Amino acid sequence: MYGIAAPLVWTLDKLGRSERFFGGMRRGQRRRLTQKNPFAGYVPTSHDVFVATFAKSGTNWMMQIVHQLLFHGQGEYDHIHDVIPWPDMNSAGPLRRYAIPVDDPSVWMASPEHKRVIKTHFDWELIPYSEDARYIMVIRDPKDIFVSSYFFFVQGGFLRALVSSGDLWYRLFLSERFPVGGSWALNTAGYWAQHHRPNVLVLSFKSMKRDLRATVLHVAEFLNLDLPDAILDEVCRKSSFDYMKQIDQKFRSWKITPWGSPASMMRKGAQGGSSELLTPARQREMDAYWMAELKRLGSDFPYEEFCDVSPGVEAAPAPAHA
Repeated sequence: MYGIAAPLVWTLDKLGRSERFFGGMRRGQRRRLTQKNPFAGYVPTSHDVFVATFAKSGTNWMMQIVHQLLFHGQGEYDHIHDVIPWPDMNSAGPLRRYAIPVDDPSVWMASPEHKRVIKTHFDWELIPYSEDARYIMVIRDPKDIFVSSYFFFVQGGFLRALVSSGDLWYRLFLSERFPVGGSWALNTAGYWAQHHRPNVLVLSFKSMKRDLRATVLHVAEFLNLDLPDAILDEVCRKSSFDYMKQIDQKFRSWKITPWGSPASMMRKGAQGGSSELLTPARQREMDAYWMAELKRLGSDFPYEEFCDVSPGVEAAPAPAHA
């Protein structure tokens, strides 16, 4: 499929119409999800801990933290999706068995805490909500997401044949046409709007990088887990970048799907490393764009607390009604 489409996308890019191509692709994705949400009919329970993120925002890291907490530091698996459902990818076709089904109770029944993790990249309105379940959202600096997603999806993944340049990826990212998630601002505003709920925890990737142990303790407290220091130490060890890098193959998508990305899931895991691909001017442009988008959406998301704001870019004031 992608080999056939690549010349078409290259031609469209030369004609300045590639954004239209990806816009149509994104609209098709949203239409299919609206018509057939893979979560349809599923009612979350007290056994469920949702880990919800925009793609490349520390998803596997938070899943590892929560899974190890729920299994008291002894959570073992051949592949992460043998124990964590990902309904986003289980909706149809050959990806139906990408991950353990969401209605399979075996993992939470085996957990000492009788809970399990469910992964999703969906915007909030597509995620089933219940006061009985718990929801953990991780929000990452969009500049770092841009870099991580480029190396994962384009340089090492299934979009390599479809994205002709880093400039195209940049233009797509600063729009709702981004093929792996749509608008970062829309996703973030939706998550942040729920942070007042007692069963919702919104964390920054920035704070996770700053203090892993504090993050583990925060998540444990949120889940009402009273664990001894020895278990917390083991959870921290197994959630460290060095440990997860050693078992990177347990997170890679190519282990399950033939067209999955062979790129490492644990490439750098850095905060504030966007200069790898973005000039200072583009960093400023990206910060200004996303702050303006959040303001347009009426969100009071504290951008400067979650992101490293470029010099010369002022944080947008909170909406008057916030």
